[in-house]
Amino acid sequence: MTDIAARKARLIKKLNELNARLAQVEDALDHPLPKDSEEAALDREDDEVLEEVGHAAEREKAMVVAALERIVAGEYGRCTQCGEEISEARLDLLPYTPVCAKCAR
Repeated sequence: MTDIAARKARLIKKLNELNARLAQVEDALDHPLPKDSEEAALDREDDEVLEEVGHAAEREKAMVVAALERIVAGEYGRCTQCGEEISEARLDLLPYTPVCAKCAR
């Protein structure tokens, strides 16, 4: 099994990346709309896309935080549904996954 410290470091790095992405989204959304109605409409569309990016980053961040909490609790790498061990390959692809491939189906 991959060293738990290495997994934790990877999760912390991902958390920092997500926090940076969220800060960029917030900065981009924190601007007044132009007075021109066409430009304002385009900016609103852009803002909707940015908001969805922000929501996706928030969901991913919550999963990363939960994985870090499982590490602290000594439960990381075990499926939260069936209790079986999550495969190394799955954790390599999705280090914050709470479930094994079988339960994910």
